[in-house]
Order: sequence, then structure tokens, then C-alpha cells
Amino acid sequence: MAARRRILLVDDDPGLLRLLSMRLESSGYKVRTASNGKRALADVEASRPDLVITDLRMDQMDGIELLDALGRTAPGLPVILITAHGNIPDAVRATQSGAFGFLTKPVEKDELLAQVERALSAGAAGKAQSETWRNDIVTRSGRMEELLGQARMAAATGVSILISGESGTGKELLARAIHRASSRSTRPFVAVNCGAIPETLLESELFGHERGAFTGAVQAKSGLVQEADTGTLFLDEIGDMPPTAQVKLLRVLQEGTVRRIGSTRDQHVDIRVISATHHDLRQQLDNGEFREDLFYRLNVVNLRLPPLRERREDIPLLATHFLESIVVHEDGKETRKVFAPGALEALLDAGWHGNVRELQNFVERCAALTPGRLISAGQVRRLLDEQGSGLPSLADARDSFTRQYLSQILRLTRGNVSRAARLADRNRTDFYKLLKRFHVDPAHFKNRD
Repeated sequence: MAARRRILLVDDDPGLLRLLSMRLESSGYKVRTASNGKRALADVEASRPDLVITDLRMDQMDGIELLDALGRTAPGLPVILITAHGNIPDAVRATQSGAFGFLTKPVEKDELLAQVERALSAGAAGKAQSETWRNDIVTRSGRMEELLGQARMAAATGVSILISGESGTGKELLARAIHRASSRSTRPFVAVNCGAIPETLLESELFGHERGAFTGAVQAKSGLVQEADTGTLFLDEIGDMPPTAQVKLLRVLQEGTVRRIGSTRDQHVDIRVISATHHDLRQQLDNGEFREDLFYRLNVVNLRLPPLRERREDIPLLATHFLESIVVHEDGKETRKVFAPGALEALLDAGWHGNVRELQNFVERCAALTPGRLISAGQVRRLLDEQGSGLPSLADARDSFTRQYLSQILRLTRGNVSRAARLADRNRTDFYKLLKRFHVDPAHFKNRD
């Protein structure tokens, strides 16, 4: 096993390179050397070593710069720094920035081999993790690959992450991938949809309650925040969280404690929060619907998932992926269906306003309603016509425009209904009826001192 491990030594001191090479090769490792950081980067690209050991102080590119560059070009590759005794504080800071560890000169053989074995073991685990954390995300899009790179880096930290994007883009899928890529991957991942739980129950579900805290609380119950302790709490549709729950969540994030409803005792929790929304939270801030202090706690890193129309190269890949997972039983036999080439082209012409979720639903419909094994281009077009290619109805589009128009005009008038009605060329009574019909509250647009 050890003979297969490849180590790259980087130092501008030929004598130290020879000494360390002999020690490592005598222990069964394959060793390559580079005299500076730039040559090391080229060697990593060509030979893909399992470990890099580099001196901290070198001309042209020092060990810290090499470490930063390897973090971008070879994430997960373990790096050990060698430093003189007087430079130990620099090496310690480097380990805090991602180096596996450091060795001091003169380098002791036993310490060298012990650190190498630990680093290689950690690197193997990290490599296995890096190959699986994003397995559920199917893409060949450059934009998605860039986003996943950002997600991978953010996962290595403990900061809160806000995932934004339209409904159906795969926000929970990305949240689960981030959890798998993090140091909490073996701990709980607890997901809650803030918009799917009635407001009267959400606080109890999130924070728990004591026995007798309210009618029906016949026994004490831990909340989802406590269930996520040491792991990740995923708050989907965070924009739908009511104000009272926002206040309590802010306290959890600030204090690292949670208090059940009806209790006077705080309990410590260690959670990493990932939240998601299809709303424009900044607009909700302006409307007074979302707390500014909570927003900045949640939005340390923002990842925006692009809609499917902005990653059209993924449509054939996703459609084929979804179809491969479907087994249809026909005449007592299991059948796996396939798209004709023209059918995939027809899919590219659709709007997919429901994004990946709509595409998956459509592929399942194709599999269910197509006789035989081959799904033709004609069949795809017929089924697309039946669902209107994902376009909203004229009535839905008109309602959406009216709701946006009312919000914009109230924002301009700072919630003054009389002025807004005059600008809209409607009488005040009719304007109030419109506000009520489209659930637009003028109080959300008034000045807040």
C-alpha cells in the first residue's frame, strides 16, 4: 500500500530535498521533487501526488502562496509545511488556513513518517468524501460547476449559508450536498419547510415545548433545533417564517442556546444553519416582513441556484438521468424507456418555468403515457402542448403583474393609500378592494424610524 503513495517534496535547498527523499523512499513511498512553487504546481497537475511537503520560506513563491494555489487547483490535497523554529507562528497560522500540519527543522525522521502517515490517511478520507458529496447533483453546466466549487469551500467552514433560487431548482439537494461535504457529515441533517407548517405550530416544531405549555401539550417535546444538535439545520422557505419565530431563531444563532415554549431554562445547541428561499429577502427587508439582523446572520455566504433556462445544457442530461431511474411494468414485464434523439431536442424548446422539479415530473409523465420503449419527439411535443410548456395561464400572469404593481406603487408612496390610488387612477374604495384581493398590506410599506 505505502509503495503506491506519491509524495511531492518542494524546497529550494537541494541538500534537504536529498535527505527527505532518502528517508521517504526507504519507507516505501514514491517521491518527486520540485525546487520552487511554480514547478510544484506543474508537477501536481501532471503527476497528481497524494501529499505535498513544502518549505515555508522560498523565493518566487513561498509555502503559503503554494498552499493557497493548491487549495484552488487541487482541493483536498493534504499539505505539510516545513519551517525553521523561529517561523512556527507563521506555520500555525498556515494550518489554520488549511495546511494539514507542519514540521520544524531539523526534521526528525520519526516525526516526518508519523505526520506523513496521518496526512495520507486524512487525504484518502477527504478524497473519498470529495467524490461522493455531490453525487446527487447532475450537471455539466459551467455556472453550476462554479457554484458547486463555492459550495464546497463554504462547506469546509461553519458559517451560515443562504441558498436562493426559484422553486424547483434543487435548493434542498444542494443543502444536503453541503452537509455531506462538511465536518458534520456524520451528524444529523434536519430539514423543515417554514412555509408548510401552520404559523401556530411552527414555533413548537422548531423550538419544542414543555408539558402544559399550551392546550394539547400533554408531554414535553424537543424541537427540530435540538434534533439538529451537532449537525445541520436546513430551513427551507425561510422567507415564510413569521416574525415571532424569527426573533427566537435569532437568539439561537446569537447565543447558541434554545428555550422550549413554557420553559425558563436555556439549553445549549451546536448547529450549522443552511436556509433557502425563492423570495427576494432584501425586498422583504424593505417591506418590514423580515428582520434585518436575522438576514445578516443567515446570509454570511449566499449561493444562487440558476434556473433551468440559464443552464439549458443540463436539460438532456437531467431528462436522461430521470428516465433511467424509472421502471415501468407492461404486460407483466419491467421496461426501461429511452428518449429518441429528437425528443431531447424538443425538451430544449420548452420553458421549464417549474425548473428541475417540473422537468422530472414531465419525464415521469412521458414514461407513464408512452406505449412501447421509445419516447418519440412527437410524443414529447404532444405532452408539452397539453401542459402548456410550463407557461402560466393568462389569468395567473395578470394576477402576478397586478400584485407586483400594487407593491411597487405602495413602495413609491411609502404606504400612503390615498396617494397610491391617485397614481393608479382608481378611487380609494376600489383600490382598497384590490389590496384585499391580492393580499397586499400597505402597512408593510410605511416608513419605519
